[in-house]
Amino acid sequence: MHFFAYCEFVTSATWNRPVPAGRTEDDGGAEPALDVISLGRRVRHLRKGKGMTLDDLGAAVGTVASQLSLIENGKREPKLGLLQSLAKALDVSIDQLLGAEPPSRRAALEIELERAQRGPLYQSLGLPKVRVSSRLPLDVLESLVGLQSELERRLNEQVATPEEARRANGELRAMMRERDNYFPEYEQAAQQVLDSVGHTTGPLSQHVIADIAAHLGFSLHHVSDLPHSTRSVTDLKNKRIYLTQSQRSEHDPRSVLLQALGHFVLDHQTPRSYGEFLSQRVATNYFAAALLLPEKATVEFLQRAKAAKEIAVEDIRDAFAVSYETAAHRFTNLATRHLDIRTHFQKVHESGIVYKAYENDGVTFPSDHTGAIEGQPICRYWTSREVFSVPDKFSAYNQYTDTPAGTFWCTARTERSSGGLFSLSIGVPYAHVKWFRGRDTTERSKSRCPDPDCCRTPPQELASEWSGMAWPSARAHSHLLAALPPGAFPGVDETEVYSFLQAHAGD
Repeated sequence: MHFFAYCEFVTSATWNRPVPAGRTEDDGGAEPALDVISLGRRVRHLRKGKGMTLDDLGAAVGTVASQLSLIENGKREPKLGLLQSLAKALDVSIDQLLGAEPPSRRAALEIELERAQRGPLYQSLGLPKVRVSSRLPLDVLESLVGLQSELERRLNEQVATPEEARRANGELRAMMRERDNYFPEYEQAAQQVLDSVGHTTGPLSQHVIADIAAHLGFSLHHVSDLPHSTRSVTDLKNKRIYLTQSQRSEHDPRSVLLQALGHFVLDHQTPRSYGEFLSQRVATNYFAAALLLPEKATVEFLQRAKAAKEIAVEDIRDAFAVSYETAAHRFTNLATRHLDIRTHFQKVHESGIVYKAYENDGVTFPSDHTGAIEGQPICRYWTSREVFSVPDKFSAYNQYTDTPAGTFWCTARTERSSGGLFSLSIGVPYAHVKWFRGRDTTERSKSRCPDPDCCRTPPQELASEWSGMAWPSARAHSHLLAALPPGAFPGVDETEVYSFLQAHAGD
């Protein structure tokens, strides 16, 4: 192992609503959305270059000037027919009209300022928006764009808290959303391993997993002195995998071993950045889940459940003998690609803080300006928060929630760990609820978040009674104030690991 140091940053929190990626019919890949701001500036530039007014262009394409104004200001996306008419009237091709390169420096500045003002960072400042028009002096444009860039640069340079982790996690989650959290290369790698040991059906037993390790050339060693900062240690020199003997581990020992093998199967190298470390962790988690819940068998199970309109996470859990969290994660891998169901997942602490999240269905998660969700407080009226007050802790809790992004149905349950009580929830837009058990629930809630008056601002009567009269002693989490642990494998003591391997080399 080769270790390295890295830095981290601080930011303020805000909200951002992700837009589900479009899909093409041919390859199922992500289709980039039309850049309406760039298009609008290009139309304006071309129109003025031909000496046309909005009324002139409107008459040429058969629409009113007010509609063209909305298009030029990036507030409306024109339909294909209107795009074709605009291209013809302006004597350019469709490709030229939709070109990515701004037609002039001024247009580039206008586009950058417009994008910045629509972004979560600018909105979090609570400043009025500047109307971006041809009357705005060029030097003012330069200054405003420069100030925005400098603000972002300074935010990214501040050091003390795990900003790099949030930024890298936000970028990783965006990539997962773009791919609908489905990775065929990991599915294929897992299936090849299962085929190599002749496993065809049924839950993956410890015996079969031991066969997998042996097939890959590794011997397994359970020890009582595993370094405290690790879940497993792989000795690549002697092809050994060390695991803990303790029965108190919160992690499924099968998953821990399969993740360790995943690094080898997927040919991972020592991570060069925190982002690469996170990507490798996602890859090995996915690989382990694809072994525990093989794609073919799991898809067949889910398709039968969909046909019966009885999809339930607990059924997936029981059928493949995995944890509820693993079953929920695996559902997000396969739901969109194989069932045409868009979905979201949350793991939320009883304090209301998001620990893990994924979405491709347009649900509005709280996020900071980097797009990171983890560490943000979730709305107290969402299913993932309401479930903590449900008396029945052994059954799934189902609820409809009306939000500004639409109505979502979610199913959730709580599980306790050393870190406290957590909720695990899977949700879908209203249009997809017909396939799920629990759709007949009468539980319903309404969320207005990110409006602070929804659940963050105290009700007026409470504020009037207690404002200025309360002084809580906050429970500080020291890890929120500390820098990320250094090293290629954050928090792992290099000397401790090497000493451990040296001590067991002669076993």
